[in-house]
Amino acid sequence: MTRIAVIGGGRIGEALIAGLLESGRASKDLVVVEPVPARGELLAQRFGVRVTEVVAEAAAGADLIVIAVKPQDVDGVVLELAKAELGEQEQEAVVVSLAAGVPTGRIEVKLPAGFPVVRVMSNTPMLVGQGMSAIAPGRYARKEQLALVSEMLESVGKVVTVPESQMDAVTAVSGSGPAYFFLVVEAMVDAAVGLGLTRDVATTLVVQTMLGSAALLEESGQSAAELRGGVTSPAGTTAAALRELERGAVRSAFHEALNAAKRRSVELAGTAE
Repeated sequence: MTRIAVIGGGRIGEALIAGLLESGRASKDLVVVEPVPARGELLAQRFGVRVTEVVAEAAAGADLIVIAVKPQDVDGVVLELAKAELGEQEQEAVVVSLAAGVPTGRIEVKLPAGFPVVRVMSNTPMLVGQGMSAIAPGRYARKEQLALVSEMLESVGKVVTVPESQMDAVTAVSGSGPAYFFLVVEAMVDAAVGLGLTRDVATTLVVQTMLGSAALLEESGQSAAELRGGVTSPAGTTAAALRELERGAVRSAFHEALNAAKRRSVELAGTAE
């Protein structure tokens, strides 16, 4: 069984631990690094995993070392890993970074020569086991190591593999994507209230419509355009609504929004360097 060290016991780290355990991973194969003792005690009690404050202790013997800290804290964690003499372990570990905007090269140069690193961009739905994760290999990560990382992340959602050059685009689409979705839901609920529905009823209608539509899109084998066409009768209510959305340039707004998010992701990565 793959042994996994999770450095960072925050929301994302906790979501990953919960998903791994729910998928059948044994708690004895997981160790968590949490510097705040009270938080560490809560994690140990909730999940039954070993918790330590020492990065080197957690990394010893691990197959996957997951960095789940804020981007500004990555360098400190990597320096601690470098001191742990990971290159001398019997098995080859893989460092998996969930830190947004941190390129693999920035981590690789601080680790022993040739050490494998995999970069991940996940999103917040992993908190409920429905995350979308994109993984990108660093210079030294092999196919079988990518498969290990993918298997781990599949416990909290879906996984795709992309070149690292596309990670800024992934950030714009799925990393930031939940916020776009929540904004659309918020707007629809407000509009529904304006039509006379109570906020509770409006919220139920909108959320379930979104859930059902996403499930239909995933399972039907049809494209979004095909499914939209199936709902839109000529001169009907849906056609009238879509006409207003097109008049409001909703497609153009999303195009500009995603491009802005990608540009900002590039800027932040440059700042992080």
